[in-house]
Amino acid sequence: MKQVSVALSVILACLFTMVACDYGKPAGTATTSGGADTALMAPASSPGRADNDEGVGHYKQAHWDVAADWFKKAIKADPNLAEAHYNLALSLDKMGKHEDATASFKKASEQAPTNPAIKDSPILKKHLGM
Repeated sequence: MKQVSVALSVILACLFTMVACDYGKPAGTATTSGGADTALMAPASSPGRADNDEGVGHYKQAHWDVAADWFKKAIKADPNLAEAHYNLALSLDKMGKHEDATASFKKASEQAPTNPAIKDSPILKKHLGM
């Protein structure tokens, strides 16, 4: 009985640690495992914000196809929303649609050339041959 109690305590401690690592992060820093493929939140002023942010939630749950649909809706609402183009590219990459991902990464890069979360992204650089 004592061994079961110790094992449960260790499991709970691990879970609390994982939750604490994500708690309090500012918008735009939502990560998936690895950190190189971080989905970005949209600025509050964007008409595509709600759709993009819904997509981020699905992306974090590894629902790549559902997330991609939300990012496409966000782009329809705000064609200049670089974060949605970037997030769509991440989703497409996860689904193995690398040519489409490259096109979306290019669009994101063109729309936000000074955004460090986009321009310094290792996965974007890999797709764009930088």
